[in-house]
Amino acid sequence: MTPITRTAFPNHSTERGTAMIARDELLNTFRRIASEVAEKEIPQPTETTPISDLGIDSLGMLEIVGSMEREFKIQIPDDQLVGISTVGQLVDLVQQRTDRVA
Repeated sequence: MTPITRTAFPNHSTERGTAMIARDELLNTFRRIASEVAEKEIPQPTETTPISDLGIDSLGMLEIVGSMEREFKIQIPDDQLVGISTVGQLVDLVQQRTDRVA
């Protein structure tokens, strides 16, 4: 059986056929985008890793959020970013927004 890829489904359906994006996919996407923004390879962060510990400042955080919005075709209101300081908190927010799109 051919594996299902995200490009085949605009709503980012997973192999399990649900609209929920796998958490590990969100973490990997965060890591890839954060590495691009920081212009250095970011090691795989944990959920509790502070974003600032990765060398990402507030402007970089906005760049990451914008890239994730485009990647997952979502919108995150600026007021929801207040208080986001860890990778897990940002991933939670993105996951909540992608679940609403489905």
